Amino acid sequence: MSSALPPASPPGGIESRYAWMRLMVSLALVTIGNVGMYAASIVLPSIQAEFDVSRGDASLPYAATMLGFGIGGILMGRLADRFGVFVPVVLGSVGVSMGLALASMADTLMTFNLVHGLVIGLLGSSALFSPLVADASLWFTRRRGMAVAICMCGNYLAGAVWPPVMQHFVAQVGWRHTYMGIGVFCLATLLPLALCIRRKPPSAEVLLPDTGKAPARSARTASGDRPLGLSPSTAIVLLCIAGVGCCVAMAMPQVQIVAYCGDLGYGATNGANMLSLMLTMGIVSRLVSGWISDRIGGLRTLLLGSILQGLALWLYLFNQGLLPLYIISALFGLFQGGIVPAYAVIVREHFPAQGTGVRVGVVLMATLAGMALGGWMSGWIYDMTLSYWAAFANGIAWNLLNAAIVLFLIFKGRGRLTRLRRQMA
Repeated sequence: MSSALPPASPPGGIESRYAWMRLMVSLALVTIGNVGMYAASIVLPSIQAEFDVSRGDASLPYAATMLGFGIGGILMGRLADRFGVFVPVVLGSVGVSMGLALASMADTLMTFNLVHGLVIGLLGSSALFSPLVADASLWFTRRRGMAVAICMCGNYLAGAVWPPVMQHFVAQVGWRHTYMGIGVFCLATLLPLALCIRRKPPSAEVLLPDTGKAPARSARTASGDRPLGLSPSTAIVLLCIAGVGCCVAMAMPQVQIVAYCGDLGYGATNGANMLSLMLTMGIVSRLVSGWISDRIGGLRTLLLGSILQGLALWLYLFNQGLLPLYIISALFGLFQGGIVPAYAVIVREHFPAQGTGVRVGVVLMATLAGMALGGWMSGWIYDMTLSYWAAFANGIAWNLLNAAIVLFLIFKGRGRLTRLRRQMA
């Protein structure tokens, strides 16, 4: 424990025992509350059958959830910047619980879509992700990348735990009773956990990085008014476009794998197990990427994840056997798990600490918009071609866009750092 917790940390301060305890509570909140992100994709075949709609239409609830999640991330980030993370977390706890209960009573697909987008996504799960990620970044300096990765692991831990659990109960009691039961469970667990994170983060004065290598890089870039050698708005816009690109690609297997396995004759259970395996490996990836980010920075970590994710998508194109699909799904999770956390690290490395909640919310909204677009687009392409081959190829094209933008930002950032060094010499 002594190697993980700096002895000089003040009680309740940066990288203190309290900071680590708070991080573990945040991990639990994200894990439980992010069931809303995966519920619609898990019950996609049931929704398609019950409402008698196409695969593309049955993918809309997931898209609505992601859009609501993304927009809500900005609103909840602003709320957290002003009042502290406790307020949005309480709101989100009630929102996700109420949303699941309301969705269980939906009598039309339109109602189901609206509840997923406005209640589960906008008011619910969004408050249990972006604000908590931003909050984690404020409690750590030398281990910021690892802290952000651990907090974001809750998103994938939710994806590892909830699909098999939900699939089991859907098979036993149906999707409506499953939704209602999980809503009650969320309300009973999330509110008590929220009470553990009422304390606000340390003052802005102590948020300046240490003298270590990576934080020093953050101090040089964040202190200027041109992050990555660009205007702040241009840098954010490019990060958002990159986020859309990588997550359109990421959504293809995550949203459609259950339905894809059903089409291949392997059954929904195998698809749910592949999704669980994919996101379990994503947990490993996020922890490793956090360690990597603390050493090479967020941008290079993002580029590495983008290249590897594209490789995994390429493998999906030419393998349809059950065992190969399990192996590729595991690789996909391992390769892409560190992509989204890298954006939060990039924001903290290259922008001032003030307004972190909003900036992280904006960039994560773009990644979630990409997930929404990719989830719907994959189903639409399937409806047009009756095959997922073109959908995987579409994901690869979007992934190439992401890699190109990241390479450009690395180039611009390197030029900015060179100019700063010349000025300091």
